[in-house]
Amino acid sequence: MLLGIDVGGTHTDVVVVDAKGVRSAAKVVTNHENLFESVNDGIASMLREVDAAAIDRINLSTTLSTNAIVEGTTEKVGMIVSAGPGIDPDHFKIGDHYHRIEGALDHRGTEILPLDTRQLERAVASCGKAGVRSYAAVSKFSPRNPAHENAVRDALAGGSDFVTLGHALSGHLNFPRRVATAYYNSAVWRLYNRFADAVEKALVGYGIRASVNILKADGGTMPLSVSRTLPVETILSGPAASVMGILALCEIRTDSVVLDIGGTTTDIAVFASGAPLIDPEGIALNGRLTLVRALRTRSIGIGGDSLLRVKNGAVEVGPERLGPAVADGGVLATLIDAFNCRGSVSHGNVEASRKAIAELAAKSKMVADELAQAATERAIATIKSAIDELLEEINERPVYTIHEMLEGREILPERIYVLGGPAEAFQQDLASAFALQVTVPRDYAVANAIGAALARTTMSIELLADTEKGMLIIPEIGVNREIPASYSLEDAGEDARRYLVGHLGRTVPGETIHAEVVDAASFNMVQGYFTTGKNIRVRCQVKPGILEEFGKGVRQSC
Repeated sequence: MLLGIDVGGTHTDVVVVDAKGVRSAAKVVTNHENLFESVNDGIASMLREVDAAAIDRINLSTTLSTNAIVEGTTEKVGMIVSAGPGIDPDHFKIGDHYHRIEGALDHRGTEILPLDTRQLERAVASCGKAGVRSYAAVSKFSPRNPAHENAVRDALAGGSDFVTLGHALSGHLNFPRRVATAYYNSAVWRLYNRFADAVEKALVGYGIRASVNILKADGGTMPLSVSRTLPVETILSGPAASVMGILALCEIRTDSVVLDIGGTTTDIAVFASGAPLIDPEGIALNGRLTLVRALRTRSIGIGGDSLLRVKNGAVEVGPERLGPAVADGGVLATLIDAFNCRGSVSHGNVEASRKAIAELAAKSKMVADELAQAATERAIATIKSAIDELLEEINERPVYTIHEMLEGREILPERIYVLGGPAEAFQQDLASAFALQVTVPRDYAVANAIGAALARTTMSIELLADTEKGMLIIPEIGVNREIPASYSLEDAGEDARRYLVGHLGRTVPGETIHAEVVDAASFNMVQGYFTTGKNIRVRCQVKPGILEEFGKGVRQSC
């Protein structure tokens, strides 16, 4: 059996799934001051109905890293950066402890300027004096040769708790993205590892010995043990869980929009011919581009518990959430109270909702029914505007699904799928606003946890081979070996698949892994009139998807 846990902004959803479908499901209130408590309570609720020994695998989705970055609660990071000629690393300065060190590698990884050890010593001393314990080391072209980053790591030995090495993040060359990604990875490292420690402690306490994985932004999972050094990959795992949830529940074949409506936010995803879109180069965090591949989603501050206000005769909805709906015991009128007042849904204490809306209307010299109508119309209009804006952006340039690149293809949604606790309340109004069929699947309230539970392991690697130097490197998994001058593009493709399957096979035993080459290129290197070797690059990945042996049990007619 699989245990899926989605730690959302308002509720933590928990499900147990076996080959026949959802065995048990529960919701607990998310404690933002102690996310571990939310996970612990969720596990405890499931174990009242399921034997711990029957659980084979646990998949988690958490907003922890995302919230820390957005709220600015990350720890300080010592950034040690070198670039060499052609680029000024000061243009990409991030954080308060950013140090530029002279030293350079060329595009093939050959050292053209040694690392300035005196500058490095001064930088380390400065960071140490400021109390910095978490670091990131990034040098240009480090995926081709990690020597300079390794030297920084060695210099920090004994004076740091953690060091992110830029070359270990991705084999893809992009220095500015690598700087930002390394910074954020180290910035959330301690916070994330405390969470991971607490989760493992809870599982031991409950006698659960199942493998534990965390959902990544691209919709796949990674072992919790691996995520400890790559916590930045867990950014946006919440929206990814909703995408995987609808993939598990419904067989989507057309251009579609997926809405995950929670208590605080609505996450929007777009599908092209049934496949979710992805940002293959990496998402932006706080306006900085990163190397974190992610499903393409957008979040807006509209949810069932969005606060209602009236200003100058106009009804405003969200983005604040100051507690639950009055229908659920709260004290301030929210959007779900407005839906209750209209009769769109009967959630919780409907009479309490009507009273709260009437009191707010009286203060604003409005009629209660009119205020409720205006609130729901405002919320639907905000969601529609965000969807239209996202579709316009998508249709302006080529887009990527998890399967392929689409160029010159306009995405025209034919259907909307809605997930999340308040989904049914929104269904009719969304159908009217878009003039499209709006589908709310059977297990809509815990779809994210189902998506997390069924998400399979994914990973992407880049193999780089230089036949003149006789060297092969795969930065993400630490492969570095000699190759013969006859090494070919075909050899590289076979090696990339073999190394990726072998690596994941060790970290995720028992899961069937299908790796495929998604990009391959070979360039001749010429000196004078002669070819001296080949420069080969191969990208190989295991695509996001769900565990089909369990998907058959949860899938329904949508």
